[in-house]
Amino acid sequence: MTIHPGFANTPEPPYYAVIFSSLRTSGDEGYAGTAKAMLELAARQPGFLGEDSARGEDGFGITVSYWQSLEAISNWKANSEHLAAQRLGKTRWYEHFELRIAKVEQTYGMSST
Repeated sequence: MTIHPGFANTPEPPYYAVIFSSLRTSGDEGYAGTAKAMLELAARQPGFLGEDSARGEDGFGITVSYWQSLEAISNWKANSEHLAAQRLGKTRWYEHFELRIAKVEQTYGMSST
């Protein structure tokens, strides 16, 4: 299957998905730059497999990052630069968020091209 831009190119399962659902506060306050930097940093972490992300005009968004193992997720959560961004998220950027971790055991899809 062809991978389209914006879709993570993940391997065959099993692997893990970190599902981050959030409602943003109004204004940027450095959010866009930090989000870009965090994706670039995550991409350099051992075990990172990719990311899918979308945000509506109402501020609700979902980002799913894919990881090889629970250990890789734990190491990312503890990364010092990521910890600093998490603190800013809690104090500045999010009205509400929830994070879920799931094991991906099966995938399928389609493409018209």
